[in-house]
Amino acid sequence: VQLQACGGGLVQAGGCLRLSCAVSVRISSISGLGWYRQAPGKQREWVASVTRSGTTNYAESVKGRFTISRSNTKNTVYLQMNSLKPEDTAVYYCHARKVVVGGELHYWGQGTEVTVSS
Repeated sequence: VQLQACGGGLVQAGGCLRLSCAVSVRISSISGLGWYRQAPGKQREWVASVTRSGTTNYAESVKGRFTISRSNTKNTVYLQMNSLKPEDTAVYYCHARKVVVGGELHYWGQGTEVTVSS
């Protein structure tokens, strides 16, 4: 499974960006898709996730501002980010979790950088 993220960039506070992550396999076979981020000098943190059935979950810091969605026809997961804040500045990584016999497999995209200026 390969993940290709794009859509990052430089935006002013209050602005918006939409991240996309193309998945190399049918995402209907993927148990969960999500986004993580890593700010400079900090550990990677979970941002949002969506299950195969469409259930979404968000970190408290982005709830109400970010929306995760998936397109099974395009094999892509999206992260719509609104009302961006300087503290949202980070490299954003898409993640896929696949349940297999005996456990789980985890896959990561290469990351796309988001910079929010104040």
